[in-house]
Amino acid sequence: MVKAQKPTEMNFRLFFRLFPSERKCQEHFRRYRKNVGVTCKRCEGHDYRWIQNQEYYTCNDCGFRTSLKSGTVMENSKLPFTYWYLAFMMITGTRKSFSALEVQRQIGHKFYKPVWTMMDKIRRVMGKRDAQYQLAGQLEMDEGFFKSVQPLQKDSRGKILPRRKSHAGKGNPSQAFVLVMAESVSNPDNKNKHRSNRIVKHNKMVAIPDHKTDAIHAEMKTHVSSDSSVITDDAGQDDKLKSVIKEHEAVNLKRTGRKADQVLPWVHKAISNAKRNFLGIHHSIGQGYIQNYLNEFCFKLNRRYNHMDVFDRMIRCAASYQWI
Repeated sequence: MVKAQKPTEMNFRLFFRLFPSERKCQEHFRRYRKNVGVTCKRCEGHDYRWIQNQEYYTCNDCGFRTSLKSGTVMENSKLPFTYWYLAFMMITGTRKSFSALEVQRQIGHKFYKPVWTMMDKIRRVMGKRDAQYQLAGQLEMDEGFFKSVQPLQKDSRGKILPRRKSHAGKGNPSQAFVLVMAESVSNPDNKNKHRSNRIVKHNKMVAIPDHKTDAIHAEMKTHVSSDSSVITDDAGQDDKLKSVIKEHEAVNLKRTGRKADQVLPWVHKAISNAKRNFLGIHHSIGQGYIQNYLNEFCFKLNRRYNHMDVFDRMIRCAASYQWI
């Protein structure tokens, strides 16, 4: 029996060999659009043909024309395909990330804003892809507080007001409240004392406006299957979770003498890794954009063992979803 070979991990040498020109990128993306399908914006039909000399799709029902970028993450973008493909490569080619400034430097584009917008759109469709499924089975859940930059506010005269003073923990205006969930099953066969006794699968990280029970329950209904069982620390706001899930175990850390990273190992690893990633690469993130960066982090975390397949899935995602 021949063992299946692991896919070759995408790197810059392989990337430039596969996509040396604008034409190669367009042809590659058109194959993915063909698999996804094209929807006519006028009649919503799916019967179309590709007009090679004009580089447009034409609807066979009403004759409406659709460009290769229309209906994808590249909707309304004037940047060339080579820029987008380089961004796909950089955002998926490493387990860390790249800042928009570094992507601009590597692409060689003159202006920062279009590159930042391109990266923001990519992160948005990453979130749309992961929103298509729910977590199920045994889950860990906890909250994380991520430092973010408050938007500037002005008074009636247009003068910029000083930012509110920040403090640690809940109620800090400079920290985004993030609900972190991870599929985590017991691993009784673990013999390595330095490893967790639980195995992690998929993760979700959702920024919500506050830590009130109603807000948490609303996100749980969206992102978690109702027949799941959830383990949390006994923080107080999770006492009514049984109304939205099958089972809930709240571990009182003080009473049991256990540490939070022992009860919820994978949730805490995800929070600490995300914080280090954001601080080391992006330094500061605007309060209204924290969810997009969480989208990127979880998209790559959930596909961390797929190697080159992450790039392939990014192209599928780009062809399937609009950023809007």
